[in-house]
Amino acid sequence: MNIVYFHSHDTGRAIEPYGFDVTTPTLKALAEEGALFLDAHCAAPTCSPSRAGLLTGHTPHESGMVGLAHRGGKMNTPEHHLANYLKAQGFYTVKAGLSHIGPEYEEHGYMEFKEGYHGSGEEITARACKFLEDFDGSKPFFLDAGYIETHRIGSGFNHDRDQPGDGDGDPMDMDAPVDFLGDHPDVRRDWKDYANSAERLDGFYAQILEVLDQRGFAEDTLVIVTTDHGVPFPEMKCSLTSRGTGVLLIMRLPGKIEKGIRSSALVSHLDVFPTICDLLGSPAPDWLQGKSLLPVLSGNPDAEINEAVFAEVSFHAAFEPKRSVRSREWNYIRNFASPHAPILPNCDDGLSKQLWLQTGRFDREVPAEELYDLTKDPMELVNLAEDPAYAKVKAACRARLSKWMEDTNDPFLSDDPGVLPGTMLVNTWDQLHPAGGDMQSEWDPTLWKLIQPL
Repeated sequence: MNIVYFHSHDTGRAIEPYGFDVTTPTLKALAEEGALFLDAHCAAPTCSPSRAGLLTGHTPHESGMVGLAHRGGKMNTPEHHLANYLKAQGFYTVKAGLSHIGPEYEEHGYMEFKEGYHGSGEEITARACKFLEDFDGSKPFFLDAGYIETHRIGSGFNHDRDQPGDGDGDPMDMDAPVDFLGDHPDVRRDWKDYANSAERLDGFYAQILEVLDQRGFAEDTLVIVTTDHGVPFPEMKCSLTSRGTGVLLIMRLPGKIEKGIRSSALVSHLDVFPTICDLLGSPAPDWLQGKSLLPVLSGNPDAEINEAVFAEVSFHAAFEPKRSVRSREWNYIRNFASPHAPILPNCDDGLSKQLWLQTGRFDREVPAEELYDLTKDPMELVNLAEDPAYAKVKAACRARLSKWMEDTNDPFLSDDPGVLPGTMLVNTWDQLHPAGGDMQSEWDPTLWKLIQPL
C-alpha cells in the first residue's frame, strides 16, 4: 500500500463535498470513491501545531510544537513523525511541498525532500508528478504534498490573480457565504477570492491523481486529503468552535475503504496515524492517542470512534492560551487569560476583517468559559456557560478537560513559563494585524501571570 497525503492551508470544510458553493470536482470525486468525514476536527486550529498533531498522533503541546514553526515553534519528538514510522516500515518517504513544522526534513524521516519553506502550487505539483513518473515501484511510497493554498497572501488569497475578488465570475452570483460572517458585498468578494484559491488547489490535486492513475498506482494507494484548520475569516481560523477546528477529511483506498461513505462520527486528526497502522497491519506505536477509523472505513459510517476530542491554542501570531473538549452534544472552551478583548493579530487581514472592524463586531469581551449545545446550536453562537441551568454540564466538561490536561502534561498546569519556548516571535495583544517585521518580538513571559486555574 502506498500513501499520498494531500494537505492545504486554511480550507476548513469549505469545499463542494461539504455543501459549499466552491467548485472542487476532484475532491467531490474522491469523496464519492471513498469516505468523507463530516465531523472531523484538528488538534489545534493554528498551522504548525495542527500538522504536528496529525503527523505525530499526539497533542501538539506534547510534541513541543506550541506555535508557528517560522516564529520559533519546534517539535521535540521528531522520532514520532509519521514519515519516520513509515520509513521504518520499508516506505520510501518523499516531501514534495509545504511542511510548516520546521526544515528538519531528514530528522522527520523524509528520504527525498525539497529545501526551503514552500514553492508555488505549480512547482509542488510538478515535483510530485515527476516523482510518480520516475519512481520504480520497488517499495511502497509515502508522498507528502502540502500546499500554501488556500492561505491569504496579504489581504487576498493565494491564487494566480493579483487582486482579491477579481477572479472568474461575479461574487454576487455565488450562494451567500457562511451566515455567521454576514451577507455583505465585501464578504462576498472575500469569499469569492477564497473560492478561486480552493478551485486552483483542486486542480493541482487532479494533476497528481492523474499521474498516479497513469502509473498504475491508484488501486494500491491510500489517498488522504485534509487541511490544518478553519478558513481565515473572523472568529474562524484560530477559534476553538467548529468554525476553527472543523476540517475536511477524505480517504480513498480501493478495495479496503468502502465507496461513498459519509460518516458523522466524531473524529480527530489524531485518529489518522492509528488508522494508517491498521490499514498496513503494522503495530501502532505506544505514543498514539487517537483511535483507528477502520470501523467507519469498513462500511459502518455510524460507528462511534470518540466520545470526545480535544483541541488547543497556545501561540498563533500572538499568545492566546485556550483549550477545548468536544463531545457529540457539547463544546466547552476555557480561555485561560480572560477577560480580554478578541486578540486581533490572530485573525488574518482581509475584506471581512476590515468590515468587522468598521462595524464594531470585535467590540466584545472574551469570556473565561464557553459552552455550546451542539444539538440546538450547531454554529456555536449562544454561550450557555453562565446559565445556571447548564451548571452540571459545564462542571462535567470542565472535569473532562482537566483530566486530559493532566494526562497529557499540559504546560498550562505549570507555574513556570519556562515550559514554553522562550524564543517565540509574537505580536502583542494591542496590535490589529499579524504583519511581520518590527511588529514581532520575543514573547513576554509575564503574560503567564494572566493564566487562571481551570
